[in-house]
Amino acid sequence: MDERGALIEADQRSLVRYVIQDGYGADVVFAAGTTGEWDRVHNDVRQRVIEVCAEEVARANAELAGRAGRDVEMWAGITAPSPEETLENLELAVACGAAAAVLAPLSIKGVDDPVRWVAREVADVLDAQPRRIPIYLYDNADIAIDPKIPHIRTRQVKALSRLDFVRGIKVSAPRKVLGNYTKAAASFNERGEFAIYVGDAMLIFELFRPRSGLVGTLADHWNRWRLSGTLPVGVVAGPANVLPREWARAWQACRAGDLERMEEAREVLEAFREGTRSTGGRRTIACLKRALKRLGVISSDLVAPGTPALTRPDAERFDEVFDQVRDLAHKRIRPPWVSVPPKTEL
Repeated sequence: MDERGALIEADQRSLVRYVIQDGYGADVVFAAGTTGEWDRVHNDVRQRVIEVCAEEVARANAELAGRAGRDVEMWAGITAPSPEETLENLELAVACGAAAAVLAPLSIKGVDDPVRWVAREVADVLDAQPRRIPIYLYDNADIAIDPKIPHIRTRQVKALSRLDFVRGIKVSAPRKVLGNYTKAAASFNERGEFAIYVGDAMLIFELFRPRSGLVGTLADHWNRWRLSGTLPVGVVAGPANVLPREWARAWQACRAGDLERMEEAREVLEAFREGTRSTGGRRTIACLKRALKRLGVISSDLVAPGTPALTRPDAERFDEVFDQVRDLAHKRIRPPWVSVPPKTEL
């Protein structure tokens, strides 16, 4: 965004291209994600982000056409402070060609009964559209309106899963809370699989860690998780804005149970996380934007009013850490799984 808080469209388009990484990065571009600055900008900015991301993903997919398994989806974060704006965003997401929409019902003022609201209001909007897109729920205590109700109750999720358009949930929570969802997920959706996405991204290194041996087997993972719950089907990582290939590699290694490669990726990604924490507080968004500017992906690293900014000397300290992380990625993860800045040849 610029000094006026307006969207810099060229920067947003560049960011989408960067996270796709010519097919080596994100499988899904999550536009207007609910852990970003979604609640610190006007709804017209949120809507323009959805439009721009949809356009750029479509262009990227046209260029990637013919490469098996390389298509990227665009999911729209439609959550807004009010129910009316949220429903408007859903209509826009459908019109823009979004593959899915992500909704955090506990973050919307005035939605006292999430099950009734989704089953009535959201369903009515979807029924009136020329095409119906799936809805994924989002559970995150940090953005819940009422601190006394930090998480969607499992019985509410089970009720929502009976709706044909509700396909899963992203859970940004500690392992214990995530476990409540994975254990219950098998009985949530009577129509088939109900997808669980990990929002506390570093947890994947614990969840998929083999019990013994250098390389675990998929059967081992499935057996362990079928005893305790459903295996997560994906990870949503905010730092993947900066390290998209590295996170793609981490997910591949975790799914395969490849302990050696898991540890290589974890070392790099943990170093980056610790770097964002060394800047004196919760300044992750500011760190992400500064790193993207240093890479040449965006031209402005300004944050929205209310987002903790990164100032000297913390900014210089983070720069040093980020350079070290990039060097470490080349040594531990290695190309082609090291993210390539714009205008850099593979």
